[in-house]
Amino acid sequence: MTAVLAGFVRVVDAIMRVVRAAIAVLLVVSVLLNFANVIGRKFLSAPIIGAEEVMNFLMVSVVFLGAGVVAYEGTHINMEIVIDRFPPRVRDAFRALAQVAAIGIAVTIVTLGIPIVRHLMQFDERSQAANVPLFIPQAMVPIGLTLLAIGALARLAMMFIPRDESTAVTKP
Repeated sequence: MTAVLAGFVRVVDAIMRVVRAAIAVLLVVSVLLNFANVIGRKFLSAPIIGAEEVMNFLMVSVVFLGAGVVAYEGTHINMEIVIDRFPPRVRDAFRALAQVAAIGIAVTIVTLGIPIVRHLMQFDERSQAANVPLFIPQAMVPIGLTLLAIGALARLAMMFIPRDESTAVTKP
């Protein structure tokens, strides 16, 4: 059973590495688009139509994709000052409960978000300035929260892997 959990954590680790790389690419694209837009606006009097809108969509993508990485790495804001005062078993129970709550909330929002993405896709709704199909940025919500649920599930799995076996798993 622990081998299955360790394998799951390794797969999630690989997924999160790909997501981190995608986030980096999105950030670079956003910076380059901003730079090109500034050059076009200030020096050529020809701004890129819809650039701000696209940059906003890119930032939304970074935030929601990053939520999965943050959940997996356990680097989100939490109340360690309070939890650290409890005995180890109580502390672990609170941490497990936090992961279960995160999974439950993420699954609920994903379940509610998918029909919205489908609606936007079916009706081909588009952004005003850049004419971007709105299902693309809106899909980042369920995608990001699915990654969050997977990351939280991996953190939960790590709690059940014995310490000597978990050293074989790349722990964030």
